[in-house]
Amino acid sequence: MELGRRERKKQQTRHAISDVATRLFLERGFDAVTVAEVARAADVAVQTVFNHFPAKEDLFFDESGWWLGPALAIREASADADPIDLLEAHYLAGTRDRFEVGHLATWKQFVRTIENSPALEARRRLQAAELETTLTAALDERAPDHLRNRLIAAQYAAAQKVLEEQLMRILADDASPAELATAQTELEQAVTQVFAVLRRGLG
Repeated sequence: MELGRRERKKQQTRHAISDVATRLFLERGFDAVTVAEVARAADVAVQTVFNHFPAKEDLFFDESGWWLGPALAIREASADADPIDLLEAHYLAGTRDRFEVGHLATWKQFVRTIENSPALEARRRLQAAELETTLTAALDERAPDHLRNRLIAAQYAAAQKVLEEQLMRILADDASPAELATAQTELEQAVTQVFAVLRRGLG
């Protein structure tokens, strides 16, 4: 359904605020930037920022796909689809989207910003826990084997962590477009390898 003019305007404002906030956070660090500074840089009122982002951490983690997306991928698939295949396809699509929109170029800076902020580290731990909870629930809806489903969710979360660490290792600082493309190829190969191990482990 096509969005109305008012809703489009709200989304444009939200994206503009998010883009400004992300730039400031990556440049100066999350804890060094205030919401008031974000508002000034985005040319909006502080209350407008909070209307779109209830907490400062929401300005940084403004995309929920990484922790809610896996459960959604499971729920939207056919009942006979293999869960591991679905999760691998979902993760791989996410890495390709990130590459295509240019997020890979700032990935290392993004991760380091999280690592340098206790508030962001805490929020990311909460999101990781929510990923496992929501994914387990989605798997439970497909098959009443809670123990196995809980294990799949935990293993997926672990696989995601391992792959993100691998990306940090293979991605060069200030990588050129060619180096980014190479890193993306190597990451996709790692995705295939990690999920193959996951399949064998789960039998």
